[in-house]
Amino acid sequence: MAEKRMLIVPAELVKKIDDNRGDMTQAEFIDFLIDGQLKEEIKEQKYATKEEIRSFEQDMKKLLKNFLDFFVSYGLELGKQSPKTEFEELTSKLQELEDDLGSEGKGKKEATIKWK
Repeated sequence: MAEKRMLIVPAELVKKIDDNRGDMTQAEFIDFLIDGQLKEEIKEQKYATKEEIRSFEQDMKKLLKNFLDFFVSYGLELGKQSPKTEFEELTSKLQELEDDLGSEGKGKKEATIKWK
């Protein structure tokens, strides 16, 4: 049987341990936490920050605006007679995107996307 020792810790820490350990004993829980911190294989999980998400959103809006610009101009070059309401709807969507990009895009960093 393993030798046992006493560890003196603040009462607040014991309360945290008891609140979070579930069905484990205090010793098992502390051992589990230590093992998790000392593992040789460190699994890094990278999460996007709020700024990166906003930047990505802005970039996607710019991309969408460019696609809409292309398709509108392509349709106009072909001489397709599209209904006036459809053209006005596309124009208003483009204007909304442009306004949105102008108001939110000030001072924002651009996101870089790496494809694998």
